[in-house]
Amino acid sequence: MSRDVLKEIQETVTQNPVVLYMKGTPQFPQCGFSATAAEILKRCGVKDFVAVNILLDEEIRQGIKEYANWPTIPQLYIKGEFIGGCDIMREMYQTGELQALLEGIAA
Repeated sequence: MSRDVLKEIQETVTQNPVVLYMKGTPQFPQCGFSATAAEILKRCGVKDFVAVNILLDEEIRQGIKEYANWPTIPQLYIKGEFIGGCDIMREMYQTGELQALLEGIAA
């Protein structure tokens, strides 16, 4: 039986309010962009989010790029919607747009 990676990703992003696909973990990020993305979520008051370490699963690593049609990691999803990568998160954080999106689910 073959694995349906895109379906797995779809289920993860739709069943969890905040999902960050990243290199490493929030505690031990494996790249600067992933570290920044996790820190931005922390600064927004998000204490509980699903972090998927793409370094542990090559199929997820490739599948997430295809799923979002976005070539880089990290990738942030809020309420099933693809938000963007580190630069987009940083810009949205600086304008307050990210905090507004996370309001009510940041607890």
